[in-house]
Amino acid sequence: MVEAICKEIELKKHFLSNALIDTIYFGGGTPSVLANRQLNEIVQKIFSTYSISKNVEFTLEANPEDLTIDKIAFWKKVGINRFSIGIQSFQYDSLKWMNRNHSKTDSLTGIKRIQDLGIENISIDLIYGLPNLSNDLWKSEIQTAIKLGVPHISSYCLTVEEKTALGNHVKTGRAEPVSDELSESQLLILMKEMELAGYEHYEISNFCKPSYESRHNSNYWKGVAYIGIGPGAHSYNLINRQYNISNNTEYIKGIAKGEIPFTEEILTKEDNFNEYILTRLRTKWGISLNELVQFNPPHLIKIQKLLLNYTENGFISETKGIYILTHKGKLLADEITLQLMQ
Repeated sequence: MVEAICKEIELKKHFLSNALIDTIYFGGGTPSVLANRQLNEIVQKIFSTYSISKNVEFTLEANPEDLTIDKIAFWKKVGINRFSIGIQSFQYDSLKWMNRNHSKTDSLTGIKRIQDLGIENISIDLIYGLPNLSNDLWKSEIQTAIKLGVPHISSYCLTVEEKTALGNHVKTGRAEPVSDELSESQLLILMKEMELAGYEHYEISNFCKPSYESRHNSNYWKGVAYIGIGPGAHSYNLINRQYNISNNTEYIKGIAKGEIPFTEEILTKEDNFNEYILTRLRTKWGISLNELVQFNPPHLIKIQKLLLNYTENGFISETKGIYILTHKGKLLADEITLQLMQ
């Protein structure tokens, strides 16, 4: 697989017209389980193929149980300067229910090891809306994260999807779905506790200390072009979007032939408009009336009326033509977004 990934890096050399790469993100799986030589091979291929900014944000997603002193030291040596750690929970029962392999001790120890090696730029993931997660327990989770001193926290509500183990458990009655009211109350608790601790709610699921936004993810939300490498990866060059095949075997076979097995979507004006609404409304940058006008959507008057209505009812705030979700609006972010999309 590593050989195929390195080959795809070469094949996509000109996808962004040799633009300077400002962020690198190893994720979408468990890259922390890679052997050092495998990770190093991929990193060296990236740096020898593309023009990389001297100030690059280089993030690695890692499982808490993989955060050994030797691995962290190696990752730092190859240039990784930001970690995104899939903690999910500090509670034993929740971790067991999610079938996670790590413990609270693994998480706390791993983060301290990273910090002791001089890396401050750390993000952790937490999940709310879990069965048996009371509001008091959720507050405890948040306070544990804050006391760790990590500058970035991503937090997501548990979603129940069909054709998953959780979806089957809910369908058969082996697991109780969490009520929307409880999930909303835990989101409100999260927003309040984060604000009191000095974190900025810069995207619906992301909080950070000043200047610690995820530059990589912020580029997605701002519509910046990017390259995705590997099975199931997406790439975007402002004109079209490419989706690599997810099947590992077929991916490797295609790359061996010097061909990237992908499907392509040519984006229409409507696609670009909808994506702008979908991504920007979720962020502190909001949606700009001037930028909306430039899209020239056929139902611009309807959109303006909707924005005015949401503003008058306290779901959106407006400053100099920039519309941003309020705390109240963030609870209905998906519904508001669908109303504004074409």
